[in-house]
Amino acid sequence: MPSQPLQPFSPPAILLPYLSGGLSGGTAVMWLLITVFVFWSIYTLIAVYHWLKYSHASWVAFPAIIAHLFVSFSLAVYTLSGTGLFSAYLP
Repeated sequence: MPSQPLQPFSPPAILLPYLSGGLSGGTAVMWLLITVFVFWSIYTLIAVYHWLKYSHASWVAFPAIIAHLFVSFSLAVYTLSGTGLFSAYLP
């Protein structure tokens, strides 16, 4: 445990000139996370389309899609909240 209390998020110094126009660090992080989510959503839709179209009706595609969605959701929950679905097993 650190001896100092936690400090609120502060953006890197290189971004401060761009953020001085009224855009706070929290807003910048929010837009970054929205951008990552949109990219992930588009990637997932394209991957699911290709798995279903080019898997030649293989049943492996369905467990692969479910595993992809579960792992992605678990990582997103862990990253955004600091806890995971299996938080009892995490350090």
